[in-house]
Amino acid sequence: MPKYTEVFEYAQTCIQAHVPCLIRGAPGVGKSSLIKQLASEMGIGFVDIRAAMLDPVDILGIPVPNREERTVEWLTPDFWQQEGAGIFCLDELAQASPATQKALSQPVLDHMVGQYKLNPNWHIIAASNLTTDRAGVGQLLSHFKNRFTHIIYDIDIEDWVRWALKADVMTEVIAFIRWRGELLAPEIDHDSDAYPTPRSWEFISDLLKTNPPKHLEYQLMQGTIGEGAAAEFKGFLNVYRDLPDPDHVIMNPDTARVPDDTSTLYALTGALAQRATVATIGRIIQYGRRIQPEFNVIMMRDAMNKSEEITSTREFITWASDNQHIIL
Repeated sequence: MPKYTEVFEYAQTCIQAHVPCLIRGAPGVGKSSLIKQLASEMGIGFVDIRAAMLDPVDILGIPVPNREERTVEWLTPDFWQQEGAGIFCLDELAQASPATQKALSQPVLDHMVGQYKLNPNWHIIAASNLTTDRAGVGQLLSHFKNRFTHIIYDIDIEDWVRWALKADVMTEVIAFIRWRGELLAPEIDHDSDAYPTPRSWEFISDLLKTNPPKHLEYQLMQGTIGEGAAAEFKGFLNVYRDLPDPDHVIMNPDTARVPDDTSTLYALTGALAQRATVATIGRIIQYGRRIQPEFNVIMMRDAMNKSEEITSTREFITWASDNQHIIL
């Protein structure tokens, strides 16, 4: 199944072709945020339309009688009336009622709402969970399904890490997912209230940024990602907080301690990657020569994704030349 970068490209192609597309994937994988990020990178507008919350009248507008002409005019909802260019995001589409799906058929296929013609520079991209996710998803009407190009979205750890580095997700969370990637989006236990997804890991990062009291941390984690994942992450967090000081490592790359434990190495290399700048990359590379090669590569890949300007430094160019057999 396509991963984030591929879905991104598919959606861009659909926009260029003026073909509506429907992105489907598991709950919490970031379908709607992907569409919003696409609009941001293209420099165009974004309107979030929660299809599951709409009735047909919300889509089509209100009929107003013209007694003199003995006709009826429709007042078009203002969210359809957009200038410039942008994306209409029809979210939670498969949770919409059949009547709502019928009302959406015209704007999706004909780019019209009643007699009102939508701005041709505004494009329709829909998002929905899969029917197997037990997320209140129903069947799309057969004629409605045929009005979209369908794209199934799957999670890829490398893609998620690239996104997380740019989205200011906490280093602790990124390093843990590097170590226990299978907990990024495991198979969902539908009887659980909380379970790990890309969205809930972002919530964990936001919660930790508030510096909650230590006696509340585990309960907050358990209520966000579930008991098992929370127990593992809490243990990792204890390791992370007992790391060699990353700033000390950067200042003393030839003498700073090199951990032996795998989880500690994931945590430390993640912390160093977050501190990569044009000024520090030389010392980080120097320290990287002393650690296991696979961790050195992971650290440099994340450093490059976090701070692209380091790729123009002499130290990075030399490192890349020495490791050209490795695909970054």
